[in-house]
Amino acid sequence: MKKFVLRTLQTCGFFACARVMSADRARVLMYHDFCGDGEADATAVSIQNARRQLEYLTRNFRVMPLRDLTEELDSGTGIRNAVALTIDDGRRNFYEFFFPLLKEFGIPATFYVVTSFIDGKDWIWTDKVLWLAQQKSTSEELLPGKINEFFTLLNRLSPQLRDQRITDLAARMKISIPELPPQRFAPCSWAELREMVQSGLVEIGSHTLTHAILSSITDDQSWEELTKSRARIEEQVGQRVYSFCFPNGTLQDYRPNQIGQIRAAGYSSSVIASFGMLGNGADPYQIQRIGISGKTDALSFAKYLDGAEYYQQKLFRTLPQKS
Repeated sequence: MKKFVLRTLQTCGFFACARVMSADRARVLMYHDFCGDGEADATAVSIQNARRQLEYLTRNFRVMPLRDLTEELDSGTGIRNAVALTIDDGRRNFYEFFFPLLKEFGIPATFYVVTSFIDGKDWIWTDKVLWLAQQKSTSEELLPGKINEFFTLLNRLSPQLRDQRITDLAARMKISIPELPPQRFAPCSWAELREMVQSGLVEIGSHTLTHAILSSITDDQSWEELTKSRARIEEQVGQRVYSFCFPNGTLQDYRPNQIGQIRAAGYSSSVIASFGMLGNGADPYQIQRIGISGKTDALSFAKYLDGAEYYQQKLFRTLPQKS
């Protein structure tokens, strides 16, 4: 029924109307994973769906680098139909599947990488949890209805306690976590990052050294995560790093003073995971984004990009809440 209503609204022109009404609000998309057509991965965006999304964007919007978008928002000169693409974490499936499409369409993107992951020192801890959830021998914490609660718990722990909790969980499941990430979770290499930078289409941003949740570490530790990751990227790709991406990225995942640290570390913007669209004067250090995953079909993509979801949420906030 929900899909029928959405399709009716789109057919009647509501989506197009919302797009016109919200033309002065920029959209920043948030991707994580990509896969080939026919691969069984509910979270990753397939090549076919990615192509359709880029076709929709080029028909209806002006896709620009995130740095240009934030400069236009800051200038207050009137931004129209602007979209920027961002991709989190640094996995190789971006290079393998999405980067060729960016070259084909001539579309820019910002790729946020975890530098210890790119260096091959360890794989991202969230991926270890997802990998454990895919195994035949599972645990109650990893069931579909429970895993988000488990991630919330892990996000509040210090890195040492978090890693120990994951190790203990694997031991209870009688599974050894591989030292190197499986192909699904493999990182890009520095050479691949340099290739993408040299294309002129991809800008590399920092996603910390270790994918630490900033609110779970001390100020000294967060400063190290911010500065050392930035220096490592600049050393390896020969390009200045302008933007930072908060791991996980909800309001509970960082402290207000850490926004000041990001500015002091030399970044000109940072992105979060909260949904929203951006008007002139938006805070460049708390840029809201629209999450896109393998579950985002063409209708949902249009709903988010055209602004129908934005106005729906705005309407719901004005309605009386049930006590």
